[in-house]
Amino acid sequence: MTTIDPDFAGAEAKQARKEALFTRINTADKWFQILGLGWITPVLKVAAGDNPKAQAAEIWRLLAVPLLSICAFLLLWGILAPKVQTSLGAVPGPAQVWAEAVNLHEDARAKAESREKFETMVEKRNQKLIDAGRADEVKQIAYTGAPSYYEQILTSIKTVFFGFLIATVVAVPLGIAAGLSATANAALNPLIQIFKPVSPLAWLPIVTMIVSALNATNDGLFAKSFLISAITVTLCSLWPTLINTSLGVASIDKDLVNVSKVLKMNTWTKITKLVLPSSLPLIFTGLRLSLGVGWMVLIAAEMLAQNPGLGKFVWDEFQNGSSSSLAKIMVAVFTIGIIGFLLDRVMFTLQSLFTFTNNR
Repeated sequence: MTTIDPDFAGAEAKQARKEALFTRINTADKWFQILGLGWITPVLKVAAGDNPKAQAAEIWRLLAVPLLSICAFLLLWGILAPKVQTSLGAVPGPAQVWAEAVNLHEDARAKAESREKFETMVEKRNQKLIDAGRADEVKQIAYTGAPSYYEQILTSIKTVFFGFLIATVVAVPLGIAAGLSATANAALNPLIQIFKPVSPLAWLPIVTMIVSALNATNDGLFAKSFLISAITVTLCSLWPTLINTSLGVASIDKDLVNVSKVLKMNTWTKITKLVLPSSLPLIFTGLRLSLGVGWMVLIAAEMLAQNPGLGKFVWDEFQNGSSSSLAKIMVAVFTIGIIGFLLDRVMFTLQSLFTFTNNR
């Protein structure tokens, strides 16, 4: 009769659980990589019982080195900032910039409470009129207070996505046409080469005059300022998507094209079943580049046209010239950079979901 060692069985079960845990960690790793959080994987492996020495190199490269780089930057910034004088005084250090970020947060919270009180007051007033049988006097009164920092961030994000969406709708079909047809490519190429280098500074006055002529009031679906910024983003950001889409479509394996001819696919089926799936990696590369360009263009457009958003916030603080203006501008600079990084991560996540590439 054979007896089973309970310690051996327990150890075997523990090992099985450990292997299952590592399998889940490895599965999650691809998402950590997509989100730019690859350092979490080796940390989790150590926490799960892996040999720390085996993961030390990865933890050092993915976590320690970036943290040390950030610390070195902050230290150098803190040392050099007081020595650099500007028209608004010395360049603020990390502590001053952080303090202004906190102040902007508190200011945004106060403005949100003020807006809520105003809307509640208007609602009560209208309800009293209805109760008194004077419903014809009920009206909605718009809140006219200055937008908070968070509201300006949200405005900029909405604008860039709207402009980017229009650019995508225009660029992808044109890129497919240019990639499939040598004639279409010959027709589009001169226009691409001429308009691609044009600065948003040149497009902005043209767009402003056109939008002002077509939309005499702000009573339409979109405000003038919103359309001006969004269309400027569109005109400057569609080119990377157009070029990469054309290149991706033109690079499709010729054998696949021949198969589509043998199967006598119509144009729509050929595009949806063959062209788009094969060219998606390059299309998404173009989309990532376009969104990055659009975000940079938007900030410049908001500054110059004085349209609501982060660009206007920066310009207003520059014009304000107070002792805290430079620190607030630097808060905006970091905000713009962080949002730009997050937008790129969003596009890379979508690219990873719809394609089979692992480019970062």
